[in-house]
Amino acid sequence: MHLFVYSALSDSARTELLRQLPAAVRPVFRTDIPADEQPAAFQAAELLLGNPPPEWFAPMPPALRFWQIDSAGIDRYQQLQPAFPVANMGDFFAWPCAETMVAGLLGLLRYVPELAVWQAEKRWVGNPIRPLMRLLRHQRVVVLGSGAIGQAVAQQLTGFGCHVQFLARTDPSAQLHSREQLQAVLPHTDIVVNCLPGSADGFFSADLIAALPEHALYASVGRGNTTDEPALIVALQSGRLGGAVLDVTAQEPLPANSPLWNIPRVLLTQHSGGGQPGEDEGKVAVFLRNLRHLLLQEPLENKVQLRQGY
Repeated sequence: MHLFVYSALSDSARTELLRQLPAAVRPVFRTDIPADEQPAAFQAAELLLGNPPPEWFAPMPPALRFWQIDSAGIDRYQQLQPAFPVANMGDFFAWPCAETMVAGLLGLLRYVPELAVWQAEKRWVGNPIRPLMRLLRHQRVVVLGSGAIGQAVAQQLTGFGCHVQFLARTDPSAQLHSREQLQAVLPHTDIVVNCLPGSADGFFSADLIAALPEHALYASVGRGNTTDEPALIVALQSGRLGGAVLDVTAQEPLPANSPLWNIPRVLLTQHSGGGQPGEDEGKVAVFLRNLRHLLLQEPLENKVQLRQGY
């Protein structure tokens, strides 16, 4: 079987993949071949690891039997209709993404970004900053989405005694199920953490942003298109919002002329939220487990339906 590896793997992850692949699987690494030869190699694949550009799937590789996406997000592929099984990384990135959000929120509440700048400037501010500092403890938090990342955020916030509510349309255990219910609680909310997938395009809109109190913080780790970014920028610039932790933005990389770079109480984590030790090795491990499941005709881990977005 021909395996096309689109992912740019580390040397150690590549070595582990080659060590564990069945003898019948012949890998081709995208990074080993010239750019103009890559689409043809992709079209010959029976197995696929990684996230090729969506346009590469026109036409769909005729012999492709299984595709392991190496991310949690799949929204960029929603228009595809594969006849073969597709899997993503499931909750692999959930805990580090949640840690990034909690770290960012703590940083804003405790003025860590400002302190880091003053340290670089060798500038002592001291006592005047103390009255501005707030606590994460006992904050009222709404988490948008009750998937793996949202659950990890809630779990980490329990240590701070936060009151956490979930918004999730179809999850019966969530406290909120509609925009109307969400809008009703936002005026009494200290923090919103957006973990929604890209299929929820524009969900956190200008009216929801306006419903938050001025001290509220907004964190986003799902997909940048789920936030009305222009409305968010206006709220931050005008002081109608206390700050934002953004791991994702509408356009990535964020353009140099975006106002988000220059708004003081914005922390941009540059879609690094899922970073962790052994990330590439983890991708390889998930692929190899699913390859074994495929060959043994067993159920796959983290199987997804692209059209549904999850």
